[in-house]
Amino acid sequence: MALRALWVLRHDPRAGGAVLFSRRYPTVETRAEAFNGSTHVAIPSDNDFLKALLFELRLTDDQSFVEHRDTCTRIDHSSVRSVRVEGGDLWPVVAFQKSGLIYVCLPLVEETLEPRPPLLTISGLSQGLALLFGILDYISPSRKNEAEMSAKIGQLRNLLIQACPLGTPLNTNISSLNSSFDDIQVIPTDEKQPVWRSNTYKGKPQVNVSITEKVKCMQYDKRDVVDMWQVYGVVNCKCDIEGAAPNVTLTLNLPTNGSPLQDILVHHCVTSVDPAMLMSSSVDPLDDSVYSGPYKFPFIPPSDSFNLCYYTSQVPVPPILGCYQLIEEGSQLKLTVNLKLHESIKNSFEYCEARIPFFNRGPIAHLEYKVSYGQLDLSREKSLLVWIIGQKFPKSSEVSLTGTVTFGAAGEEHPTDYICTGNTAYVKMYFRIPDFTLTGCYVDQHSVQIFAPGKPKITASRELISSDYYIWNSEASAPIMYKSLYY
Repeated sequence: MALRALWVLRHDPRAGGAVLFSRRYPTVETRAEAFNGSTHVAIPSDNDFLKALLFELRLTDDQSFVEHRDTCTRIDHSSVRSVRVEGGDLWPVVAFQKSGLIYVCLPLVEETLEPRPPLLTISGLSQGLALLFGILDYISPSRKNEAEMSAKIGQLRNLLIQACPLGTPLNTNISSLNSSFDDIQVIPTDEKQPVWRSNTYKGKPQVNVSITEKVKCMQYDKRDVVDMWQVYGVVNCKCDIEGAAPNVTLTLNLPTNGSPLQDILVHHCVTSVDPAMLMSSSVDPLDDSVYSGPYKFPFIPPSDSFNLCYYTSQVPVPPILGCYQLIEEGSQLKLTVNLKLHESIKNSFEYCEARIPFFNRGPIAHLEYKVSYGQLDLSREKSLLVWIIGQKFPKSSEVSLTGTVTFGAAGEEHPTDYICTGNTAYVKMYFRIPDFTLTGCYVDQHSVQIFAPGKPKITASRELISSDYYIWNSEASAPIMYKSLYY
C-alpha cells in the first residue's frame, strides 16, 4: 500500500498542459525496482510524463490514429491506464480529470509486471485513488480563484508529509489536516491507537453517517444510440467516540428491489470485508457476479470526517427521462423540451431546474415560450435559459417547454464551445432529492454497532444529486459517452 509518485496537472485546450504539483518517493521507487525486477519502468521527468499522459488521454493536438492507444480492441473502462514512456509502459497509472485538472498517482506493485497482475490484487490502487479524491476535495473549492488555488497547491507538500509519509497513504482527508509543521501531532504512544486517530475524543459518543449518490446521464432519444446512466455513491462518516481504538461496525442495506452496489472501494481504516462485496464489478460486461448485501464494514474510525467507501451501481432507469428537439427555421430556432419524472422516484426536490445554453451564437434578442409548469428565466448574459421546475413535479409527473428563439449579432463576450456547433445542443439537469437514494441504499441506525462505553447517538442521512446530467438534441449529432468506472 504505497505510492511511487503523484501529480496534479493542468490541461488547457488553448494553453496546453502544465505540472502544478509533483511528489516522488525514492524509497518506494527502490522497492519497486526490487519487486518488478527486469519489468521495472523508471518514472521519467515531470515534463516528459506530462506529455506522455496527455497523449494517452487524447488531450493533444495530434489526433492521428495510434494503434496501441486507439485500437478498437482497447476500450477504457476505468481510471487505470498504461502510459508509454521512453523506458517502456508505465503501469498502473491512476488518472482522472476534473474541472481542467488531472489528478494522477502511480501505486507500487509488489510483484513482476509481466504478466500484469489483476487490479484487485494491487492494494495501492484503492488507497491512491482515495488520496487523489482527498486532494480533489481540498483543491476544488478554490478552482475559480487562481490565487487561492495556487496557495493550496503550495501547501500540499507539507500536508502530504502527514497524509502520505514515505509514500504510504494514512489519511486521505486532506482538508482536515493543518499545513503548519508546528501543529503536526506526535505519533500516539498508545500501541493500540492507529496512526490515523490523531487525537482522543472526550464526550458523549455520536456517529453521523451520510450517503450521497450522484447520477450521471447521457440521453439522446435516438434509436441508433444507447442512452447511458450510472450512479456513483460515497458514504461519509464522522465518529466522535472515546478510546484509543474503538471498534465500529456499520451496515448498508438495500430494499428488495434495490440495485446492487458495484466497484466498492473502502477506506484503509476498514479492518475486514467480505470478498464477495469486492468482486461485483461494472468494468467487465461479462461479469455476472451480484452481491445484494447487506454490506458490512467493521472499522476503527479516524478522528475527523472521512469517506468510508465509494461505490457505483447500474440502476434500471434514470430518474428523469427527457426529450430535447432544437430545429432551425429561417432566422430563429424552435425548441421543445419534455421531461418526465419516473414513477419510482420520490417527488420531493430541494431544487430542480433545466438549463438550456446556446453556444457560438449572439445574445438572445427575442424569446417566445410556453411552459406547462414552473417558470423560465433568461440569464443576464442572454445566452442561457433556466427552467425552474421547483420542488415537485405535477401529478402527471410530466412537464413541457416550447418556444422560439432569435439571436442578435455574436460578440467575443458570448460563450463558445468546440462540441456544440450547429444544432448540436443539450439540456443539463440540476436537482437534489433529500432523504432518497437511487439504489435504495440506506443505513439502519439500529444496526450500527459501537464497542465503546456509553449509548451512542446515531444520525443518518442520504441524498441524490445530479452530476453531468445531459439531454441532447435528438435532431442533430451528439457526442457518444461510454460508461466509465470513476468520476
